[in-house]
Amino acid sequence: MNETFSGRCLCGAVRFEARGRPKGVFWCHCDSCRRHSGAPVSVFVGFDNDAVRVIEGTITTFKSSPGTTRGFCSRCGSTLTCATVHFPTETHYHVGAFDRAAELQPSKHFFANEQLPWLQLNHNEQRE
Repeated sequence: MNETFSGRCLCGAVRFEARGRPKGVFWCHCDSCRRHSGAPVSVFVGFDNDAVRVIEGTITTFKSSPGTTRGFCSRCGSTLTCATVHFPTETHYHVGAFDRAAELQPSKHFFANEQLPWLQLNHNEQRE
């Protein structure tokens, strides 16, 4: 599959392209993702590290917790990535950063035990 998914931060200072099939698309309910994004839940798409190329700007990173590094735009603050030692060959990108976000539908829930009690979602997807 030679499909290309283009993405960017809010201000456009960081642009990237992911080629090929995503490793997976999932909801993440962990407290750390909520604090990083400011949203009640995050949706990520995973791509192999060698499938993504930053074509403009730089993704600024910081270690948010042991084994986890998060990326953002240093100009506008857009949340962009999450890399973890649990998935060493892939990086997870926030779905909302992609131009064709509607095509990246999540099929799994991670840290569902940390979901906010008032958030109502369809949990027919796989839960981990």
